[in-house]
Amino acid sequence: MDLETLNKAVKNAAAIRLRARLQPAGGIGDKVFPPTYEGATYAEEQRVIDGQRVPCVLLDSVQSQANRMELALLAAHRAGRITIPVVGVTFPPFEDPALGTVGTITSLEAPHRLADAILRDSLNEGVKFRDSAAGKCLDNASTTDATGLYRLCPTALVMGVWDSTGPRGGLGAKFQRALVGELVGVDAQKGAKPASRIDPLGIQLGAGPVYRTAEGLPTIDASLAVQKDGKALLFGKKKKEDVWWDPKSSKEIPDEGRPSKANHGNVTPSLKNEKGELNHGGITMAYAQQSVVISLPALRRLSFPVTGQPNTDHAARTVLAALGLCGAVLSVDQGCDLRSRCLLVPDIAHPATWEIVGADGKPSPFTLTGDQACALLKEAVKAAVAAGLMWTAKDKADGLTLTPSPGLVALVKKSRELALHTAGEE
Repeated sequence: MDLETLNKAVKNAAAIRLRARLQPAGGIGDKVFPPTYEGATYAEEQRVIDGQRVPCVLLDSVQSQANRMELALLAAHRAGRITIPVVGVTFPPFEDPALGTVGTITSLEAPHRLADAILRDSLNEGVKFRDSAAGKCLDNASTTDATGLYRLCPTALVMGVWDSTGPRGGLGAKFQRALVGELVGVDAQKGAKPASRIDPLGIQLGAGPVYRTAEGLPTIDASLAVQKDGKALLFGKKKKEDVWWDPKSSKEIPDEGRPSKANHGNVTPSLKNEKGELNHGGITMAYAQQSVVISLPALRRLSFPVTGQPNTDHAARTVLAALGLCGAVLSVDQGCDLRSRCLLVPDIAHPATWEIVGADGKPSPFTLTGDQACALLKEAVKAAVAAGLMWTAKDKADGLTLTPSPGLVALVKKSRELALHTAGEE
């Protein structure tokens, strides 16, 4: 893939796509674990594969794939392999080191990109970001004039953005995803997962009740526990409320006093959880199918007017196509370790293919390495500058750096304090 080929594709082709087959790193037939969704379920559905309907399970969603590509771009930007516009919010360190650090959250990490509330609630040289000259680019951005957004946050035009929390609410700027990636397990069968724990200390259920001391430690001596009205605080919690127990009571000890509430004792081997539901047992599959599609018609809908410069539209669209390609290729180069027990590797029997899909549907294969993708992006940006359109990228990793508003800092601080104080209690 070179710039001339990409220019032609952006002008006339339908799409650029990647089709790749992957297998578990442990080998064909090894188990992998998909993500779970509300209700602790996998995203299962029937799909048509090679003309047949087969059971499939989602392994990585469109949103997750986009996030991985953005992080790959951010890593390349920080490493100096590419230079792209990045807007970041840098949080100051907390006085209490136990609260940890936030550091810098960038437009490549924020869930809603440039339109995210993290940026919205931050300041640009003392001015609310959305009221600053830079932030105003979102107010009137549209498909007929995406120049400001291109200059400040071009990844939003590739990955999609909706300014639904801005001054115009639901009528805010909205750009569809031009790049869509997904990974599914094909011909998937759910498995079983045993759960068990052997306590090397051999702590028995009858060793309780276990109380909580003022330091948050377990004790079986009620006199050392936190006291209230002659009762001692049991270690566990019930419906997020403290449970108090009279040491002299002859009643059955509540679950909150079990050693297991302090994470001690054995866990009986079982295929089901406390609710009687089967544990998530992962899946086995024939293979994993990864697809990445860059919609070139979506890019051709975008215009980038610059006074006195008649040739900016195509140059900007080519940059966006190169940016999407770069993110996708760099993400693939980073490997496919999706989560615990879901490491995938290329299926050497079915090599991955990059293709330009013509307007007539005919595919033209091409190759592109990570270094070549970075070079292609730089060349496309250079051509856009020559056409009269440049972006605000700087030759450093921080780009445009915002300051979080005092209210946002306080909100984060309070949330961390709550998390710190309730850690391990639920």
